[in-house]
Amino acid sequence: MRQAAGPVMAREVGEVVGVDVSVKAKLEPPRSKLVRLVERGWLRKLPDSRFTTRL
Repeated sequence: MRQAAGPVMAREVGEVVGVDVSVKAKLEPPRSKLVRLVERGWLRKLPDSRFTTRL
């Protein structure tokens, strides 16, 4: 997240960590992990469903 130039979608995070992004069901685990980080206050979710660091 911090290496990205700006807010990122779950699909972009999946590509970086090696998830097959062509299948929507494969994106749910990374997306749910991102949402958990939002709930814990580590990340922020923007209204357009992109994620960014809190800083």
